[in-house]
Amino acid sequence: MQVLIINGHPRKNSLSAALTDAYADGARNAGVELNVIFVTDLRFNLHVTHPTPHLQELEPDIMHAQELIRWADHIVFIYPTWWGTMPALLKGFIDRVFISGFAFEEIEGGTGYAPLLTGRTAQVITTMDTPPLIYKFIYRAPGNNAMNKALLGFCGFVLLPALNFGTVRHSTRPTREKWLLNAYAQGLKLKNGVLSAGQKLRLKIFAWIKAIRLQFYPMSFIAYSAGALGARNNNYGFDSTIFWLGYLWLFFAEVATVLSNEYFDYSSDRQNKFFGPFTGGSRVIVNKQISFREMKAGILIALIFAMSSLLLLLFSFHGALTNIVLINVIFLLLALGYTVPPLKLSYRSLGELTVGVTHSFAVIACGYLFQGGSLEDSFSWWLSLPLFFSVLPSIILAGIPDYDADSSAYKKTIAVRLGARGAIQLAIAFTIISAISVIVFALSNILPRVFSGILYFVIPHAGLLIFLLSRQLNKGRIHGRIDALIVAALSYLLWFAIVPLVNLL
Repeated sequence: MQVLIINGHPRKNSLSAALTDAYADGARNAGVELNVIFVTDLRFNLHVTHPTPHLQELEPDIMHAQELIRWADHIVFIYPTWWGTMPALLKGFIDRVFISGFAFEEIEGGTGYAPLLTGRTAQVITTMDTPPLIYKFIYRAPGNNAMNKALLGFCGFVLLPALNFGTVRHSTRPTREKWLLNAYAQGLKLKNGVLSAGQKLRLKIFAWIKAIRLQFYPMSFIAYSAGALGARNNNYGFDSTIFWLGYLWLFFAEVATVLSNEYFDYSSDRQNKFFGPFTGGSRVIVNKQISFREMKAGILIALIFAMSSLLLLLFSFHGALTNIVLINVIFLLLALGYTVPPLKLSYRSLGELTVGVTHSFAVIACGYLFQGGSLEDSFSWWLSLPLFFSVLPSIILAGIPDYDADSSAYKKTIAVRLGARGAIQLAIAFTIISAISVIVFALSNILPRVFSGILYFVIPHAGLLIFLLSRQLNKGRIHGRIDALIVAALSYLLWFAIVPLVNLL
């Protein structure tokens, strides 16, 4: 392990210097490679004098500090807390060192910034005259928050809890020696790694939750439930055990699909500067939260759970299995084939169609068949058709923020194939087609009970979506983030599943 200590006290004969020496002794005894920076020894202009900080000329000491920060796996800041936060010397050092292009980059995706110092850990050790409990609970730890949240966390560091030593002014020699022993022990702990087993586990759990992207699952559950309730209302019955086994199969199949997308779309996600909550992947591999090897293991585990759930379902099912096996094999092949070779459907301009089919016909057919329904019945097909058309606008629009990255990765989405303007025009067309489909159903009396009242929601929402998309077409620049449009399209398709579900209850 490579460890860097940054001492921010303007004087070297200080308690902060003694804590630095104690931590360094522990770290050396732990066997790590160690470098120490005393900011007071550096020669640089504390002030940002250029309107754009990263364009200000960097002094040799600032460039060397940046090199050491890049080199380090773990960074420890040691300084006194004055007026609730860090000394001016350390603040000036941070202003000059942690600049755009080194610590972070400005992009249009996410929050508008992307961290560049990921894969590292950091800890703050500070002294203070304020009692630490008062500092934490009354003052709300402003200095710790500034360092941990606004600086280190923002730049991508994984943070250890801050060590606050105080009060210094009234401390006795034995108390200070205890603090020094604590700092030594912190350095010595590096022998077993920076993070404890519990901390590593928590970080990994959060990373996996982020990776499976739970925001995409409610839609499939609603459509699947509508199919199952449709079978019940058509006198096929309803078995709750079969229902939940069926959904477990669909859930883990979707997990395997999402994780596969993370793995095989890495080359596109890595270059994506316009990622958001619905586009550009979860970025857990890009941000080094999950390795490629771990992702492959996650895909395999998800597939094992999916197939186990499917086998339990088949053993519990009392009807003919041919159609069930066939529809689920096709469903899994289509879902995984979105990015998995050799199909790689999303790279052949077939990804949007695949998502439309899997999130309408496939999941509704599963819900219907698992409860004893038949593929020969027209019910599930009629129920799926308007939903299929309504899914397409959102998935087509989702390709627009990814345009540049997908083009570079030779991923031929519809947005890449037709351009952003053509993709928006196609999304408008499918919005109109989906609205017309439910109008035709209403006029033709097709599934009247299922789609009862849907026009009251679909028609105004379709009008709003078409207006927003048309307005986007009139803008000079179409590429980039279009989060509001994607949310409008995603909320539009919900009516085609929620209204039937409520009517079938």
